[in-house]
Amino acid sequence: MASAFAGIEMGKRSLMAQSTAISTAGHNISNADTEGYSRQRVNLKQFDPLYRPDLSRAETAGQIGQGISAESITRVRDELLEKRIVAQSSSESYWEVRSQYYSMLEGVYNEPAEVSVRTNMDKFWEAWQELSLYPETKAARQAVVTRGETLAEAIQQRQKSLAGIGTLLNGDIDATIKQLNDYATRIAELNKEIERSEAMGDHPNDLYDQRDLMVEKLSSIANVTTDTRDNDEFMVHIDGHVLVQGKVARQLDTEPVLDNSGYNKVVWADTRAVAEISDGSLGALIELRDVDLRNELQSLDTMTMNFMDLVNDIHRNSVGANNTTGLDFFVEDPFVTNAIGSYDRNGDGVEDASYIFRLTGTNKLDPQQQIGLEGTITISGHDGNIDIPYYAADTVETVINRINDSNGEVKAYLDRNNNLVLKGSTASSADNPDFVIRHVEDSGFFLTGYSGILAESGPEGAFDFENPTAVNVLADAQYTVSPVMNPSGYMKVNPAIVNDVLSVAAAKPNSDGTVEIGDASSALEIASLRNSKVMIGNADTFDDYFADAVTNVGLKGEQAQMNLENQTAIMADLRTMRDSISGVNIDEELADIIKFQHGYNAAAKLISIMDNLLDTVINGLV
Repeated sequence: MASAFAGIEMGKRSLMAQSTAISTAGHNISNADTEGYSRQRVNLKQFDPLYRPDLSRAETAGQIGQGISAESITRVRDELLEKRIVAQSSSESYWEVRSQYYSMLEGVYNEPAEVSVRTNMDKFWEAWQELSLYPETKAARQAVVTRGETLAEAIQQRQKSLAGIGTLLNGDIDATIKQLNDYATRIAELNKEIERSEAMGDHPNDLYDQRDLMVEKLSSIANVTTDTRDNDEFMVHIDGHVLVQGKVARQLDTEPVLDNSGYNKVVWADTRAVAEISDGSLGALIELRDVDLRNELQSLDTMTMNFMDLVNDIHRNSVGANNTTGLDFFVEDPFVTNAIGSYDRNGDGVEDASYIFRLTGTNKLDPQQQIGLEGTITISGHDGNIDIPYYAADTVETVINRINDSNGEVKAYLDRNNNLVLKGSTASSADNPDFVIRHVEDSGFFLTGYSGILAESGPEGAFDFENPTAVNVLADAQYTVSPVMNPSGYMKVNPAIVNDVLSVAAAKPNSDGTVEIGDASSALEIASLRNSKVMIGNADTFDDYFADAVTNVGLKGEQAQMNLENQTAIMADLRTMRDSISGVNIDEELADIIKFQHGYNAAAKLISIMDNLLDTVINGLV
């Protein structure tokens, strides 16, 4: 039979269960505004009955109930929804960072405006056009010099602004890595505390919330996935690589990049291997710095290099009003100082490479003439060398187009004298120098006897930049050395021309070296460069370059903004859904407290009644 005190025990269990439920509801209300908190619920169940259905039970009518017990306290949480939020959070922060930085880039280009690079270049061309009309005036030459200085300053300012954004990105990367490492360490520490609590049979809900919050914050930095092993070991991965494994947290670190950028690459602290981060704010920062911004700087440098080279090529072969010739209009300090381009690439004090930007053949070519030759031209490309075949029926223009369409890092065109020109472009890999012709080879005779660039066909006559005296394989071709730093940051008008504007060369010398009075053919030729096809990267003319540059930044900024708005809307829906499930509703919690309070009062009343009954039995029966 049941104990006489069973009623009191039943009431006690009810008091404890209702009290636990009231405390849990109060805990929910207290943490209604706590970041990452999930509301908790007490799981109540019937206490095991007094008699179980077996052969040893007493002869009683049915089972005798023993009241209620609080089985556990768990979080109200949708795990699938949480995984979706973690997965989407990295995309939201990725586009947010890209949108912010592209707003900065749009401000740098400042197109169209009176102070923009394009406007200053237009004025520079106009000054040369004016000089071609009035070559006898000193004022026209002064205008060319002044507008050249203004243009150089505008280009330098754009380069400094872009480099400043790069420095800001590099600093943000370092700070974000520290934040990521801190989150990883805290997750590992929480795993340790959770493991201890679970070993005691508890449900450490608040610790779960803190860990999930750290994972969500981590997911805004990088592409994060989580899983739990069979031994309940909680793990966090970044792009497939383990970041946290139970109580152990790996760390990210930085190493200086071995170039002139001053940037740091992201590596794993334990293996020193490069860390590939594809999403989140850190992925966006790395991509912006190493891809987007690098492309913008390379594009500006490409325009600057070609612009200076074309203007200088005409100017140095022309004559000024004071009969000075052989002067470059633009100069730059950090060029390779060695006359044949020999350069110490690895910094060990020994010249080990040739930094050559341009090779110009000695023979005049007809672009529409069939070459009547067969062979294969080999030039440096993104990933190794590229072979470009040519055939007897090809015209000179066809071969040039084939070189330029090959995605190699050497470009070709015919200059004003119809000589073949090969130029080094920007390198896709940061390990290779920009504006350096790394390899040129011809199995036939197009680049040798036909155009007059190489002296010999085949591998033995190949130009390769890893040879410090590579120019020795050239025929009588002219060449120009390369810069070792960003040319757009250091260009300026030749001081010799600034000190004497009469040195501005506007005329071409005759065969005997004399100049005809009033000749301004060189000034007109420089002015015509504005709309000439000169292969500025992927653009044909200088105007094409400016149009493409502004359009590219504008479209990418628009793309980032639209994707951010779309991702923000998705995340808002997911977070609203989560709040409806896991968020704390004050009114609902207060209603639960009232309900549990009535249950508590009823349990107390039951105990009081059972106490009176027992008092009657014990003290009232004589």
